[in-house]
Amino acid sequence: MASEEESAVKEPLDLIRLSLDERIYVKLRSDRELRGKLHLQSLMESPKLKLDHFMILILAAYDQHLNMILGDVEEIITTVEIDDETYEEIVRTTKRNVPFLFVRGDGVILVSPPLRTA
Repeated sequence: MASEEESAVKEPLDLIRLSLDERIYVKLRSDRELRGKLHLQSLMESPKLKLDHFMILILAAYDQHLNMILGDVEEIITTVEIDDETYEEIVRTTKRNVPFLFVRGDGVILVSPPLRTA
């Protein structure tokens, strides 16, 4: 019964809690999108971070402000420009991969948990 209560969604942040250690989709301001793994591990266990003076354990890689730590991130930035001669929209997308990223919550528009099948 306890596991059913732990997996129940009672408030919106529960969806994020249930997505720990899974890949999520995050839409940000300025037409930016992220797809990455919401981390649940200690910084000292991460091979990508070498911080000898930093001894904290990340129990959950998000907070109530939607600050998040994502790993294995694909960032997509979409820009729209208007051609001066034809006045047509030119849509460009730029992609980059980032191994570890801190996302500040005030730029988050939406967070989509992974698709779950029943």
